[in-house]
Amino acid sequence: MEFSSRRRMAGLGLFAAGAVLAGLTVWAVVTVTQPAKDPLESPSYTLVTVVEGEVGASIQLNTLAEWTSSPIGVNRASGVVTSVNVDAGAEVTQGSTIYTVDLRPVVVARGAVPAFRPIGDGTKGEDVRQVQQMLTDLGFYNGEVGGEAGSVTAAAIRDWQKSLGQEPTGVVEVGDIIFVPQLPARVSVDGKVVYPGASLVSGEQVLAGLPASPVFTVPATETQAAMMPSGTRVEITSPSGAVWVGVVVEHKRDTQSGTTNAILAGLDGAIICGDSCGEVPVTGQLTLSSKVVTVETVQGLIVPSSALISTADGQLAVVDEAGQRFPVTVTAAARGESVIEGVPAGTKVRVPGQAQR
Repeated sequence: MEFSSRRRMAGLGLFAAGAVLAGLTVWAVVTVTQPAKDPLESPSYTLVTVVEGEVGASIQLNTLAEWTSSPIGVNRASGVVTSVNVDAGAEVTQGSTIYTVDLRPVVVARGAVPAFRPIGDGTKGEDVRQVQQMLTDLGFYNGEVGGEAGSVTAAAIRDWQKSLGQEPTGVVEVGDIIFVPQLPARVSVDGKVVYPGASLVSGEQVLAGLPASPVFTVPATETQAAMMPSGTRVEITSPSGAVWVGVVVEHKRDTQSGTTNAILAGLDGAIICGDSCGEVPVTGQLTLSSKVVTVETVQGLIVPSSALISTADGQLAVVDEAGQRFPVTVTAAARGESVIEGVPAGTKVRVPGQAQR
C-alpha cells in the first residue's frame, strides 16, 4: 500500500511538472511571435514639435600629407655653391635659376637630352633645339627652332647671358643648364648636396621632380573606414589655418598596422592644397587635423528619429497629438534626428517614452 501510494504521488508530480513545462512553452511562443503593439495603443509618449533645423554628422581624424619625388636633374657645373634660388616644392619654368655656382646661374630648361657639351655657333643636335626653344620661350630668339645653332642663335644666347648678369660669350657652357622632361614643374633641390658653400664637381643628382600635389591619406580603423565610402568629404586644416577640401576616392588596407588608409583627391579634379602646397614639407609626413563629414548637413523639418514608425505597408510615418498618422519621407538622418517631408512645421508628434504629466 505504501509503495503504491508513492508511485501515485510520483505520477502526479510528473504530470504537474509536464503541465508547467507545457505552459511555459506556450507562453514563450506567444511572447516571441506576437507582433509589437501599435504605437497608438501605447499610453506612454512625449510630444515634440516639428521645427526647422539641420542634420549632419562628422568625425575628427588626422590626415597625412606627403610628397612623392623622382630624380629628374643632374648637376654639370663645378665649383662652390654661392646661392640656392628656389624653395623646396616651388614651381619652376623655362629659364628659372635653380642655384648659382661661383656666382654663375644654373638654370632649368625643358628637354629630354641632358646637357653634355657647350652649345654655340655651329653646334647641331637635339640639345641645341632644346636651347633654342628655351630662348624662344624667354623672348630672346625668333629664328627657326631646328637644332642648328648659327649667328642668330649665338646672338640670342648673348642677350640671355646679359639678362643673367653674365659675360655675353654666345656659348652655353655644359654646367649652365639642367634639362628636365617637363615644365612647369614642382622641384626640390637636394639640400644635402646643394647648399651655400658646398663644393660640386659635376655629376651629382641634385634635382627631384614633385607631382602637382602631395598624397593625402586618412588612416582609419575598419569601423571608421566603413563610415567613409567613396565621395565622403574631408575638411583638412592647413598649417596656416585655411581649410583644404578633399574627397575619398579609394581605400587601401595596411596589413602591417591593421589600419585602412582612405586616399583623398581634390573636388572635381582640383588640387587639394591649391596654391598652398608649399606648406607641406618636401621631406617626411605632415599630420593635419581633419573633419570627416560622414553625413552631409541637410536643412529642413526635423524630428527625433524615435518618433518615426513603420506602417503595415512599410511606409514611414509620424503620429500627431490627436493620434493622426502622417506618412513622411526621410531625407537625412544622423545623431538621433531625422529631416522629414510630409508634415507641416509646428505639428506636435508623439515620441514613445515617458508619459506626459
